[in-house]
Amino acid sequence: MSIDREPVVAGQFYAGRHDQWLASVRSCMRGETEREAVTRLAMVPHAGHVFSGGVAGQTLARARLTDTVLLLGPNHTGMGAPLAVWPDGKWHLPGASLEVDAELVAAILAAEPALTADRVAHLQEHSLEVVLPFLWAKNPDMRIVPIAVGDPRPHKLAGAASKIAEVLNAQGRDVSVVVSSDMNHFASDAVTRIVDQKALDRILALDPMGFYGTVREDNISMCGVLPMTMGMHLANILGAKKAELVAYATSGDVNGDMSRVVGYAGVIIE
Repeated sequence: MSIDREPVVAGQFYAGRHDQWLASVRSCMRGETEREAVTRLAMVPHAGHVFSGGVAGQTLARARLTDTVLLLGPNHTGMGAPLAVWPDGKWHLPGASLEVDAELVAAILAAEPALTADRVAHLQEHSLEVVLPFLWAKNPDMRIVPIAVGDPRPHKLAGAASKIAEVLNAQGRDVSVVVSSDMNHFASDAVTRIVDQKALDRILALDPMGFYGTVREDNISMCGVLPMTMGMHLANILGAKKAELVAYATSGDVNGDMSRVVGYAGVIIE
């Protein structure tokens, strides 16, 4: 029996009513043109829409996403399996939902033992839910494969990415990856922009191991370093050619407090 996921941060990170969150998301996405090339990977932030909605909306409005999207996010709660896939059912938002691509999930789980069918990791985790309103506004029929990435070992992330790529190739499936991650947390605006640029330089060079190493060595408190490392490996295997920074901001741009900020970046890899 498939089990649906109910929203846990509606009314906090984004508006609790369908008409309200849809209007807000559409205003964040307005005026952007979808790109010609299919998006291999889009990285967007997952703070409250008031703070990071502009960066997320601008990026996802430009991204040309496939009808099925692999959603990779961090595991903030520490609950559940290290590489946890929500196996089936729907993910609900107030007044809307997106369906999990259960067939693709089953094939991925069969191919890669490190990936586990696990709902616990997702139940209280906000990072993927916050991105869903943008995806629904873009394509209400989109199917999703939600994965909470908490395994800190880079070789495990690379291995899981290559197994997923094998499944996609075997099925002849073209799938976009959406990674949910904020950048550095709680340094000054000036420091945050400097350290975030170091991490972004490695992303723009399509260098997942260099990116992982830079974030670790420079103590950059980027919550989605693990899903982004895995996502970049996958994008590279699927033929990534170039990466572009679409948008960057910090929470200080919104609330004016430059002493303690969180960085938000929107990246598209084609």
